[in-house]
Amino acid sequence: MLHGNKKKQLSRGKNQRNALIRTLAVSLIRESKITTTEIKAKVLKSYIEKIITKGKEGTLNAQRLIASKVGALPAKKVVKEISPKYKTRNGGYTRVIKVKTRLSDGAKMAQIEFV
Repeated sequence: MLHGNKKKQLSRGKNQRNALIRTLAVSLIRESKITTTEIKAKVLKSYIEKIITKGKEGTLNAQRLIASKVGALPAKKVVKEISPKYKTRNGGYTRVIKVKTRLSDGAKMAQIEFV
């Protein structure tokens, strides 16, 4: 049973799900716009917004905490380039735009990008 568990399972186990969200986050940081399924985009949105909020501090400790979640190079980019853009903004750093369904399996697709 999943009492008290609000996280989406994404049809995966815990470790595989964490790895998926981490790689999606790294791709979003690198490319600043990615296309994925709608559910994955919604899960990624909450994950990446917490990272950017932490990056707004700009300290070495914040950079190390972000690096533990997404790796060293993306963490530098978050602290030096992405987070300073949102210094005056209180959340809502990403937007999810629904796009056409995927032809192969009919999955609902969405594009997630930084605002």
